[in-house]
Amino acid sequence: MAGLRDLHPGMTLTPGPGTSAPGAVRHQLALRNRESLSIEGVTNVESFDDEEVALETTEGILVVRGEGLHIREFNIEKATLSVNGLIRSLEYVTQGGEPKARGFLARLFR
Repeated sequence: MAGLRDLHPGMTLTPGPGTSAPGAVRHQLALRNRESLSIEGVTNVESFDDEEVALETTEGILVVRGEGLHIREFNIEKATLSVNGLIRSLEYVTQGGEPKARGFLARLFR
């Protein structure tokens, strides 16, 4: 699976330099103990249930998978969203639903 499964508690991810247009809303993730996820740069909630939350962000579609997920807060004006529950994976996907980037082993065994 091409998700970000090896995040450490409290780890924060930010896009590298030059990945966003000047003046664009910053995109950042903060995962705490695999139970609380805060995201900046969320422009829309595509779909959600207790096992999957699909979000449109300034860096593409982000799919959060887990158990007992629920959206604690979504502020469209600040472009922020918070999700609680057991978070198992985070994955960016392209328009066709395929992962944006595939790992070495996934490409090797296709």
